[in-house]
Amino acid sequence: MVYFVGAGTGAADLITVRGLRLVQGADIIIYAGSLVNPELLHNAKQECEIYNSAKMTLEEVIKVMGQAGDKSVVRLHTGDPSVYGAVREQMDELDKLGIPYESCPGVSACFGAAASLNLEYTLPGVSQSLIITRMEGKTKVPEKESIESFAAHQASMAIYLSAGMLQELQKRLIEGGYRKETPAAIVYKATWPEEEVYLCSTGSLYETAREHGITKTALILVGDVITHQHYQKSRLYAPDFSTEYRRAKD
Repeated sequence: MVYFVGAGTGAADLITVRGLRLVQGADIIIYAGSLVNPELLHNAKQECEIYNSAKMTLEEVIKVMGQAGDKSVVRLHTGDPSVYGAVREQMDELDKLGIPYESCPGVSACFGAAASLNLEYTLPGVSQSLIITRMEGKTKVPEKESIESFAAHQASMAIYLSAGMLQELQKRLIEGGYRKETPAAIVYKATWPEEEVYLCSTGSLYETAREHGITKTALILVGDVITHQHYQKSRLYAPDFSTEYRRAKD
């Protein structure tokens, strides 16, 4: 059995209880060495075989899985495997080989960053949507998912894998509809011990990153929710709102 496990966004103790148990019981661990906190490997049993996928091709990863037999294999991905995890291509190869697999979710960087900022992405009256996207790099982005088209909604946005393209990102966000003054944040290595957080505006993203030497491993957040202002209180806890568990008060 192969388990695709989300390691969480950085801090070793942000892996889920289920994920930790899978790591502790694994006979083989293939981890994303360039992104996963190596402290997590301290939970592996002594005889566990450990492979660093940063030095491997897809074919080499699948070969290890295919030769595992009845052993328990953990494929340890950063954050949550479903977000920019390149897991589907691995699963398709396992399907061809008739090897069963399961997924265990993890804490993605946008949620780690929100915790660092004490942020609520869905503030009533400000935004009720969170857009997760990226700039186009080696991986193509469909034309219908352009930064400009998403920016037109002026919703909360979490932008991955784009820290090295901030000058272009900033330009496209503003062209799409965000004001230059729209609050923004750069979160470098969210929840890691070396985390850095910089609050700025959409119009100063590039300059802020350049000032602090941020060129990679950073999440970009954009939206009015970042300032925690001008929002409406939730109706869920309003005294005049009835729920299954509470009657409205006059």
